[in-house]
Amino acid sequence: MRARTAWVAGAAGAAVAVLRKLRRQEPSPAEDPRADELRRKLEESRPVVEEQHEQAASPETSVDTVTAPDAQVEDRRQAVHERARAAAEEMRGDDPAE
Repeated sequence: MRARTAWVAGAAGAAVAVLRKLRRQEPSPAEDPRADELRRKLEESRPVVEEQHEQAASPETSVDTVTAPDAQVEDRRQAVHERARAAAEEMRGDDPAE
């Protein structure tokens, strides 16, 4: 009698295990219709991202290639300084014309 009970209990346990395994298998989810559009957008953006990385990796002007300022820039700089000195002297009342 014990042997028969053990066989029945074993078979019932195996049946429960098989049923649980079948229940755990979820049906494969249907593909989202937005997925294709997102993949397309990703493919379009990859060249832009690569270009940005290339630009970031190469600086516009290296320190070695910087040259001295033009004479025109120097002339403008000097004119600005002269106007500033004149304005400062005028504010202090150090007008050389008096």
